[in-house]
Amino acid sequence: MYLCQQKRTQMALELNETNFEELVLKSDKPVLVDFWAEWCGPCRVIAPTIEELAKDYEGKAVVGKLNVDNNMSIASKFGIRNIPTLLIFKNGEVVDKHVGVASKNVLADKLNKQLN
Repeated sequence: MYLCQQKRTQMALELNETNFEELVLKSDKPVLVDFWAEWCGPCRVIAPTIEELAKDYEGKAVVGKLNVDNNMSIASKFGIRNIPTLLIFKNGEVVDKHVGVASKNVLADKLNKQLN
């Protein structure tokens, strides 16, 4: 059971200041980034949805999580003031934004609009 849980929590990419440009800004696929923090209750609520999307969109889109406490410069660059904030990037540009908890269907619809 522990191995399954551990594997599941690692589905979404862990984004940080070192890999953000390569994995998000230079990606040839749409990228959903969950800006979150460990102390954030709503972030914990949406975390399983983010993991499901990472699995569902494997090979079609990139899904990642960025801890705002550990990567303040990126959070600041994109004007993240509330978390969870979900940004969708395409060709290095923010093309969609959602602040707060959202259903899987809402986020899937946003990602689907960027697949082409």
